[in-house]
Amino acid sequence: MASILLIDDDQHLGPPLAQYFQRFGLRLVQSLTPSDGLAQLRGGSFDAAILDVMLPEMDGFALCRTIRKESDLPILMLTARGELMDRVVGLELGADDYLPKPFEPRELVARVQTILRRRTAAPEPAVDAPLRFEGLKLDAATRTVWRHDQLVELTSTEFDLLHLLARAPGKVLSRDDILAALRGHEADLYTRAVDIVVSRLRKKLEPLDAIKTLRNAGYTLALVRLLP
Repeated sequence: MASILLIDDDQHLGPPLAQYFQRFGLRLVQSLTPSDGLAQLRGGSFDAAILDVMLPEMDGFALCRTIRKESDLPILMLTARGELMDRVVGLELGADDYLPKPFEPRELVARVQTILRRRTAAPEPAVDAPLRFEGLKLDAATRTVWRHDQLVELTSTEFDLLHLLARAPGKVLSRDDILAALRGHEADLYTRAVDIVVSRLRKKLEPLDAIKTLRNAGYTLALVRLLP
């Protein structure tokens, strides 16, 4: 059973959500403060975290940044009133998804299930062998990436986007193509999310000039693929 940590200071939110999550084979544990939540993440075994933006001690953005420095744990942000800037900032800090408050419990479960599937999905047989490029190696079986023989820490969403581009180097994928491939139709996302993830990837892959933007078309992996 997958374990999810909810960090939200609304003490009335956790118990009913925990009961609801259990119906879908998910264990939900609530932490009321960021400090307690970080302690639980560091001492326990969780498969994903749900962070509220409005928290005592530190806001959800600072908490997301702290978690990202230590882990690639899938993170879903609960954003206040669904404001665009809340979503953009959360994604820029490394969150995998967001959901505006108030929300329907079923949608929250669906989004958690989506980020868990992306993290645990078995690699396709056709891409078991590592993909090698000039200065870059990507192994779908272990979900690891090396830049000039140095391991690069990527979030689940960052890896999935890079893997998508690496499977067809030189092919231009539009933002809609990328959204459909990474998110499916369960999440109401916007194309700005793709730009944010690409920006994060570029920074992590520097000095490689790996991902090119084609104006009004989309993105492509601009590295030479090496033979196995």
